[in-house]
Amino acid sequence: MPAKISVLIPFKNTAAYLPECIDSILNQTFSDWEAIFVDDHSSDNSAKIVQNYAKNDSRIKCLKNKGSGIITALCTAYGDCNGNLITRMDSDDIMMPEKLHAMQLDLYTKGKGHIALGLVEYFSEKGVNDGYKRYEKWLNKLISLGCNFDELYKECVIPSPCWMVHREDFDKCGGFQSNIYPEDYDLAFRFFKFGLKCIPSKNILHRWRDYAVRTSRTSPNYAENSFVDLKLKYFLELSYDHSKTLVVWGAGKKGKKLAALLLKIKIPFEWICDNPKKIGKNIYGKILKPWATLSEINKSQSIITVANENAQEFMVNYFNQQNKKHMKDYFFFT
Repeated sequence: MPAKISVLIPFKNTAAYLPECIDSILNQTFSDWEAIFVDDHSSDNSAKIVQNYAKNDSRIKCLKNKGSGIITALCTAYGDCNGNLITRMDSDDIMMPEKLHAMQLDLYTKGKGHIALGLVEYFSEKGVNDGYKRYEKWLNKLISLGCNFDELYKECVIPSPCWMVHREDFDKCGGFQSNIYPEDYDLAFRFFKFGLKCIPSKNILHRWRDYAVRTSRTSPNYAENSFVDLKLKYFLELSYDHSKTLVVWGAGKKGKKLAALLLKIKIPFEWICDNPKKIGKNIYGKILKPWATLSEINKSQSIITVANENAQEFMVNYFNQQNKKHMKDYFFFT
């Protein structure tokens, strides 16, 4: 018999969306689940909405966050859950009816050591902007192939409300105990660190709501600069080869942020770019060198911060010609 699924759902002031979210859970074709909602000190009637649902269905619980913020809310939910399969949900999103069934089936087919995923679809009353559409397309391509970790340093490759793992694997990876933001990206790195494998999916299982005051848009914890900090932390832990010369490619906003972090922790590096207006400039005490300098370095690891897709294609072709391997010799921090 399949084990119970625990769906962990922090919420704060999402009264406008909670009924749709909860109804989508109630409408699942798989029924052996518990949904643990944690109120992160809402000032609207969100908690009352969840409590009313809980009165009518014992599978739904409504708890109060023991601390403050999404990480402690998730920890509060996890501390009260009983399922052998763990997943989370955003309180403003919608599950497709077959989501829980499809994901638990994938996990029982593949066994422990795997992450069940599903394709995601953004939606918005005012229309989804081009940036989110590109992210959705990029993310779904990875999920459909099960190769999410191939692009780990680019962006968060595990959609926060659309993964499921065995409880034993979740605990092995440290669960929600890390206090690092953005918490979903940090968890993706830890899934990778502990060797979990992504299960490909061809089905849209989750509808991801976008709106102006969504946490990922408004909280400083999800600003781009915090992503660079997180990427560098795990790069140094999981991928950095001390026997090679580290090279930073690009001197835009992210390149400068990365260079400043490396200088602060005294990690030696060369800094290159292909912008003639920047080559030769002294930034933070480092002289920017032309990208051709890379060919003069015998053994190198390159971190690329250039976001332009045409430039990235040029760089990939260059590294291929040099027999350099992605995620070993060069990494995209874009």
